[in-house]
Amino acid sequence: MNMPSLRTRGFLHPLIWLLPAVLSMLTACAGATSAPGGAVALVGTEWQLQSINGQPVMDRSRASLQFPESGRVAGNGSCNTFVGAVAIDNESIIFRQMASTKMACMGGASEQESRYMEALRQAQRYQVIDGQLLIHVQGMEQPLRFKKK
Repeated sequence: MNMPSLRTRGFLHPLIWLLPAVLSMLTACAGATSAPGGAVALVGTEWQLQSINGQPVMDRSRASLQFPESGRVAGNGSCNTFVGAVAIDNESIIFRQMASTKMACMGGASEQESRYMEALRQAQRYQVIDGQLLIHVQGMEQPLRFKKK
């Protein structure tokens, strides 16, 4: 008894047309999760500030930066916590709508926090290199430098 093949029953033809679309979606999804330097790569990460324009931060500084979800940013300026919005496109990064607590800072933490928050407002682009986050800031010769927590 001869069984008709899938091809003769017309079953295979529609599947062949779907194959490129399915492969395209799978490729796009795989690329999004492994895209180095893309917004997806920063979501869910937390970073400790190491230096501002080449100057090391104060000992035991709590200055940090977190990307809890797409489009959101949070962290610690040095003594105050902050939240805001972030727009990331390829290597460009823009921080917006930043709000922070208003606790009094002790010692040089106030000055460091002011420099850090102003630098975030002037941020232009970023890179992740060798486990470090570098945020390049307009008017600064050297980037903000962070290590991953």
